[in-house]
Amino acid sequence: MSSLAEASKPHRVCPWWLGYFLASPLRKLWQDPKEILAPFVREGQRVLEPGPGMGFFTLELARLVGPQGRVVAVDLQSKMIDTLRRRAAKAGLAERIEARVTSPESLAIDDLKGSFDFILAFAMVHEIPDAAKFFTEAAAAARNGGILLLAEPRGHVKDSMFENELKLAAAAGFQLMDRPAIKHSHAAFLKKVG
Repeated sequence: MSSLAEASKPHRVCPWWLGYFLASPLRKLWQDPKEILAPFVREGQRVLEPGPGMGFFTLELARLVGPQGRVVAVDLQSKMIDTLRRRAAKAGLAERIEARVTSPESLAIDDLKGSFDFILAFAMVHEIPDAAKFFTEAAAAARNGGILLLAEPRGHVKDSMFENELKLAAAAGFQLMDRPAIKHSHAAFLKKVG
């Protein structure tokens, strides 16, 4: 399928109720958040997580950044954000996490330009109607040298689609540094340059 045909496919957002499955502790059997994130996230960092769902990765991000760090999680589904907030409070991590409801058109983080050390885009770029805009907003949010970990599910995203996402990320100012192994995923470790 051509890139144009893939780009014209309708984009579907993961339904909120599926978030309970995606946040399940059983998921750790094939995707352990600490194992995936620990090589990239340090104490005191500022982290952006678009499309966090109910917080499967968010809670671990908050643990890794510690009390001096901050995680900003943005999702367009208020039910996901509400559940994420409850889970963060129950885990004693609410003070480290800022959860925002956004829109399909924008991450709505213009007030945070150039402030993030790490951005996690896990299994969500394929759901966005304008991936180029996403990478442009992510690049604007990242500090120079900031890291973007991009991962997409192999079952939903074909190789050619992932390669197209990497081209869009490069056009926005991210340089491919590595392709880490993440089970059942295409993955890329990208760095904001210039």
